[in-house]
Amino acid sequence: MEIRDLTPDDLDDVLDLRKRSFGPISGAEVERWRRTVTPTLGEGRYLGAFEGGRLAASARLRRFTQWWHGRPQTMSGIAGVTVNPEDRGHGVGTAIMRAVIDRSAGHGDAVSSLYPATTPLYRSLGYEHAGARNMITLPAESLRRIRPSGQVELRRMGPGDAAEVVSLLHRVHGAARSSGPVSWDEATWSIWLSNEDDFLYLAPDGYLVYRWNGDDIHVDNLVAGSEETSRALWSMVGTSSSIAQKVTAPVAPDDPVLWLLGERSTDRVTQVRWMFRVLDVAAAVGRRGFPAAVAGGAAVTVHDPLRGGGSFRLEFSGGSGTAAPSAGGGAALTAGGFSALYAGVPTATLRRSGLMSGDDRDDELLDAAFAAKPYMLDYF
Repeated sequence: MEIRDLTPDDLDDVLDLRKRSFGPISGAEVERWRRTVTPTLGEGRYLGAFEGGRLAASARLRRFTQWWHGRPQTMSGIAGVTVNPEDRGHGVGTAIMRAVIDRSAGHGDAVSSLYPATTPLYRSLGYEHAGARNMITLPAESLRRIRPSGQVELRRMGPGDAAEVVSLLHRVHGAARSSGPVSWDEATWSIWLSNEDDFLYLAPDGYLVYRWNGDDIHVDNLVAGSEETSRALWSMVGTSSSIAQKVTAPVAPDDPVLWLLGERSTDRVTQVRWMFRVLDVAAAVGRRGFPAAVAGGAAVTVHDPLRGGGSFRLEFSGGSGTAAPSAGGGAALTAGGFSALYAGVPTATLRRSGLMSGDDRDDELLDAAFAAKPYMLDYF
């Protein structure tokens, strides 16, 4: 089997592979997919596995910025992992994912995320459950009743506002100390902001992307950095309540809209789980944000057959962290265990699920340092 970078000449075969894996694709979706993936071909971010010159599997590395406790870092979002039906069960998926992990690290990314179609494959390669995309369903009328609390300057936006959206996300997620959300690069944002069926609005500290979904409303993204903007954007969605009965939207676990609603007794939330992997322990810790009030050190040993792992001395101070090689000792974690810890999964959970063992004297410090409620607003 040969694993190599895909070229424009391979895209028709990739489309056939995608249809066999995910079902039919509309003409409009095909066109947008081609516009999105073509630039990545020359960046080494789309790989194919070939058997005798025939495409058997493919996988794409999406270039994201991801925030952890308000600090951004580059992240490889793995998407479009597809294997031909006749090639499944022969280790092809494992082989291409190993190549993807190596390529992600080669691009300098210290962390990676994906939405799994099946958990065992990714878990065997060091990915572990971390967070979710929380889709909430709200009565449109309840959003209409959210009253704006000030004058917020709103305007329609389009592809030319891609840079402003990227900048806005850095400001808002940084100030909120968010963990998990991602941002596309500016070129991809330009493509998403050109969708003629979407309604797009921009405020100085927030934006809104939504569309009609049958007789109801689907919010793609709503990000706000203040109460005034939260009220303005959510109430704008609610103005469709004369026609729409329901609104579905991705939200953070503690999204402000849940406290702006006048009536809230039962939340209707659907979770789409995503998985996460640390590729480079030292770089990932150094690029992550941590609670400024947490200070101290802890020893950990990470067993990672694919990326090497090792023993590290973690130090936390002033909102930053470091991971320096050490002689050993402390808690022992699998690759997936350390990835889950990084994403805020408590040490007690990791120990009771077999992902962490050994010395427990630093568990409370590790819980405080890595505490997080990770979520994503985007699917990829």
